[in-house]
Amino acid sequence: MYRTNNCGELRLANMNQEVVLAGWVQKSRKFGGMIFIDIRDRYGITQLVFNQENNAQLCDSAEKLGREWVIQVKGIVAERSNKNANIPTGDIEIIVSELTVLNPAKTPPFTIEEDTDGGDDLRMKYRYLDLRRASVRANMELRHKMAFATRQYLSEQQFLEVETPVLIGSTPEGARDFIVPSRMNQGEFYALPQSPQLFKQLLMVSGFDRYFQIVKCFRDEDLRADRQPEFTQIDCEMSFVEQEDILQLFEGLTKFLFKTIKGIDLPNFPRLTYADAMRLYGSDKPDTRFGMQFVEIKDLTAGKGFGVFDNAAYVGAICATGCAAYTRKQIDELTDFVKRPQIGANGLIYVRYDADGSIKSSVDKFYAPDDLKKWLERADAKPGDLLLILCGKTEKTQKQLSELRLEVGTRLGLRNKDQFNCLWVFDFPLLEYDEELKRYFAKHHPFTSPKPEDIPLLDADPGAVRANAYDIVINGIEVGGGSIRIYNSDLQKKMFSILGFTDEQAQAQFGFLMSAFQYGAPPHGGIAFGLDRFVSIFAGLDSIRDCIAFPKNNSGRDVMMDAPSSVTQEQLDELRLIIAEKTQ
Repeated sequence: MYRTNNCGELRLANMNQEVVLAGWVQKSRKFGGMIFIDIRDRYGITQLVFNQENNAQLCDSAEKLGREWVIQVKGIVAERSNKNANIPTGDIEIIVSELTVLNPAKTPPFTIEEDTDGGDDLRMKYRYLDLRRASVRANMELRHKMAFATRQYLSEQQFLEVETPVLIGSTPEGARDFIVPSRMNQGEFYALPQSPQLFKQLLMVSGFDRYFQIVKCFRDEDLRADRQPEFTQIDCEMSFVEQEDILQLFEGLTKFLFKTIKGIDLPNFPRLTYADAMRLYGSDKPDTRFGMQFVEIKDLTAGKGFGVFDNAAYVGAICATGCAAYTRKQIDELTDFVKRPQIGANGLIYVRYDADGSIKSSVDKFYAPDDLKKWLERADAKPGDLLLILCGKTEKTQKQLSELRLEVGTRLGLRNKDQFNCLWVFDFPLLEYDEELKRYFAKHHPFTSPKPEDIPLLDADPGAVRANAYDIVINGIEVGGGSIRIYNSDLQKKMFSILGFTDEQAQAQFGFLMSAFQYGAPPHGGIAFGLDRFVSIFAGLDSIRDCIAFPKNNSGRDVMMDAPSSVTQEQLDELRLIIAEKTQ
């Protein structure tokens, strides 16, 4: 038996017991004739004591142990004289009588501690060592608990977990597919699924009624902190449901996870239309932990000779509470922020409402104090507040103002990671028009149903049609999204036509689905949660990488396994693939 107990479970109740522990050497300390070693495993840390007086040979062996050596010890549980309140085992220690080195170890390239000296790239290269750190391991344990609780909740709601294929056919629309060449079918290719969308709809046609899967998905997209080329979804579909049924059930799942995992009782989720989300926050995933809603003041700015406002389609403001005391340097920092290429504003206008009631502005030359007072009143500003204003094309400026709002909220400490504001956003546009290609694209995917009352607009004004779709947003992060699906083959055919598919193209790509609809497809809809994002919110992380066991870096590379990598010419020949030479 390698161990009788793990390194995190012994307490004063175990006093005088003989135990066997196994694990890794965390650190060692020598004081006079005593050597103290911390032994670590997944469950915790326990202090070991080697006494020169009792066993000099054993003490000599202990002194040779290095960090991360794998050892086994036998000894007696004793009460610590110098207790450590920072660890659960801090009241006890093990007086060691036997020591076995199970495996020596090289000195690791970074310290396996919370305040590690390893940078991101180094830790990703040696991810198997990084996973030994308690905080990273805790994220994996959190992920396990959330997946387990999800299965519990959905199983109790009569969902069946069904696995769907990983090697599928490539479909247009959406992100780029990862392509897999087939050796047995020369010149033909599989794709890795961006989601199990088509299969879960077919499962509804099959009468499965309620399906879910915690499933790997793949998208060949540009990367950022909350995006990986492979990611995990909690994927769900239901039959004989309307939008309200899905919102209720999956709001219930979210509340269940917060209660089960974090002990938090969430209130009912507010609901916001896409149009209102854009009007008030400039984002379809607004962070509602703080206010600072947009105020439109275009009508109050016209006719004063200030061409910047007069020529703008939109003039919007946010009120930064208590920020009238901002220095010129601080305002210049915000101006530089909105002028960054990623945001693209031309400048920033401000109105300072000082605590004494006086009003100062960067456009005093054009607007009298009475004019500026009207702006402040519309924004419900109080003495001591600062009004920040952007202008330009409506949608572009709203997005810029959204970034400014988030930046100010961060600077004011209003984005508390321990506060959780959830909401539903719905009534998205069904379609978006590409001016360059002169055609419509599906805002979500081609199987999203239009709102029933908007179906007549598919002929008259496709751009005005709203989708029967919904997103769940937590703290400004889209955690999940879904829709009621098209289940009528004629409506699905019409949707393909609007998206520019010929009948032949639609039949070639989706003929199996349209055929299935002709055999009695029930009304159905679903939702998918990003498990990685969900876990990162619970863990208070800025990136999803630390809640994935073996993530890719920002370039989509696995630096530990050096993937993607080249393959042998023999493999290429079997697949009859020719690699083009790289252009300079």
